[in-house]
Amino acid sequence: MEKKLKRICIVTSSELTLKVFLAAQVRKIQQSYEVTIVVNTDNSKLLEELGIRAELKPVSIQRQISFISDLKALCILIQFFQTQKFDLVHSISPKAGLLTMLAGFLTRVPSRIHTFTGQVWVTKKGVSRWMLKFFDKVISFCATHLLADSLSQREFLLKNNIVSFHKSYVLGKGSICGVDINKFSPNSSVRNSLRQNFNIDNNAIVFLFIGRINHDKGILDLHKAFVRNLINDEKDIHLLLVGPDEENLMPQIFHESESIISASSKLHYVGYTDTPEQYMATADILCLPSYREGFGNVIIEAASVGLPALASRIYGITDAVVDGETGLLHEAGNIQDITDKMSFLLNNFELRQSLAKQACLRARQDFDQTKIIQALISFYEAVLS
Repeated sequence: MEKKLKRICIVTSSELTLKVFLAAQVRKIQQSYEVTIVVNTDNSKLLEELGIRAELKPVSIQRQISFISDLKALCILIQFFQTQKFDLVHSISPKAGLLTMLAGFLTRVPSRIHTFTGQVWVTKKGVSRWMLKFFDKVISFCATHLLADSLSQREFLLKNNIVSFHKSYVLGKGSICGVDINKFSPNSSVRNSLRQNFNIDNNAIVFLFIGRINHDKGILDLHKAFVRNLINDEKDIHLLLVGPDEENLMPQIFHESESIISASSKLHYVGYTDTPEQYMATADILCLPSYREGFGNVIIEAASVGLPALASRIYGITDAVVDGETGLLHEAGNIQDITDKMSFLLNNFELRQSLAKQACLRARQDFDQTKIIQALISFYEAVLS
């Protein structure tokens, strides 16, 4: 008699999260479990396009707070969990976590896991901060197990009484999915081709940001620091920004660049991309001046391509960057500190080479995707046993 597979439901509010962070995990998990994916999507062929053999349940889980929409999504999840009788539900992203853990708790799903990937409330104030922090506490109360995608994030959550010690874990040395070292690797032909497309000289130094373009990512600070270096340094430097402009910041950034002679020709913008590794291969230094971050997976992806990092000294990122060894850390929000660290990297070729070498070695040794996925599967096995 064939053994019945345990049933797992993975819930996230975003197609992007599924594509970028979860697809490789799910393709491996589906070999041992019966998997259902709940995601906010109108694309009925989404899983097929990602090479995933699982059931798809579209549910409108919005990123922003909307009580009517959120209540409707919660009711749908409660009914769905009641009828499907899952052995384990696993949520990723704040809103998905709140709704999934509540629904799982109310329907008594035996194992309820949430992955924290950074806290929205860190940059908020007043009632908004209190409410979002309270939601994280609700998630923690309703979950049976909690994952943080970095050791420093777990410590932060413990310090703020969000999670308990016995409920919370980190897989390996951190990150939500590790890095595909075959995909993220140096590529000289792509580097030359894209630089030609952007009209960037092969000897120029390119600073790169890849991610969501918004205030919390520190993108305005990065641009101001870049402009200062452009004015004060004679080197040929460029800033390449890649990612969806969530808060319509690019018009402001381009306007500020156009007010400075030659700055606009040194700034390049690309929206969302399915091939971030190509832009990493084009660049020299990865920048992540974020105000809040669970880990900063883009840092280890870029490291695997051979890029050192210039990033904020905040929890999460301090797990992804070893300061002075795989990159340089600056004070979050300190434009002068970013400017100075940029200049230091610009004028120290041997340091850049050393940082790049150590970053690549560490990314491939400690964060290989196969290790992180295996750690997750082992975690599932332990929870379900």
